[in-house]
Amino acid sequence: MTDTTRKAARPDVPAAPLAPGRTEPAARRTRRRARVTPWLFLAVPLALLLTFTYAPIANMVAYSFTDWDGVSPELNWTGAENYTELLTRSELFEVFLVSCYYLVASVVQIVLALYFATVLSFDARFRNFFKGVLFFPYLINGVAIGFVFLYFFQDGGTLDSVLRLLGVESDHAWLGTPFSANTSLAGVSVWRYLGLNFVLFLGAIQSIPGELYEAAGIDGASRWQQFRYIIAPGIRPVLSLSVILSVSGSLSVFEIPYIMTGGATGTETFVIQTVKLAFQFNKTGLASAAAVVLLLIVLAVTWVQRRIVPDEKVDLV
Repeated sequence: MTDTTRKAARPDVPAAPLAPGRTEPAARRTRRRARVTPWLFLAVPLALLLTFTYAPIANMVAYSFTDWDGVSPELNWTGAENYTELLTRSELFEVFLVSCYYLVASVVQIVLALYFATVLSFDARFRNFFKGVLFFPYLINGVAIGFVFLYFFQDGGTLDSVLRLLGVESDHAWLGTPFSANTSLAGVSVWRYLGLNFVLFLGAIQSIPGELYEAAGIDGASRWQQFRYIIAPGIRPVLSLSVILSVSGSLSVFEIPYIMTGGATGTETFVIQTVKLAFQFNKTGLASAAAVVLLLIVLAVTWVQRRIVPDEKVDLV
């Protein structure tokens, strides 16, 4: 019998266990490292989030129970007096009527974004060019947009010049009445934020498997039927997100009306009013209470929307 045969015939002898003192610490270190490593990556983002988001929110809530004027080092505790003043002064909430213009504009914006995303998700000439054209306004700074459209809508400005070239004489003050001013400002918001919704919808549509379109085409489905039975169910979560962003954005509009009109001519929004309370009338406590109320309203609207249209996993395959 050869040595190799003897080794093969020899019964397996279980290996002696390694000394616990050698393996346990190494295993513990590995497990500890596995637990600690994710927190090391999260440390900086969490620190920034706490410093620049949750800490200011906590200070804002604390200031809402005081009479601080934003300048004096002294502040007095007033309890719920600021909230009582907000709820008893109807004019402080009448500015929410201005948000109705932006809510209507949000509907127009979502419909247009969904239409363009659907059209450009299929084969179309120059579709990459049109994608860039639609998304470009979202990349521009809001202050720059405000100044550009301020000259666009002024008397004898760009809009009036274009209308005269088309043979339409207009002496209408586009920012002179509450209706025309709010309509014009809402139109600017549609132009600016259309690209964001367009990109969201386009990404959601392109994530739908192409085999579904091929099967629908073989079955003779029209473009409308493909949209109704494939695209619409497939992008429902993204559509729900867009509605939430649009509603919250409509309630907290600020930079475009603030730059173009400063809240004049009936264009003052709740956020512009809050800023004026804090920095023009030195009522930082009342302004903080107004900001807390706005935050609660946005959270409540979001909660209601999620309850009415809950996110459901859609399986199209």
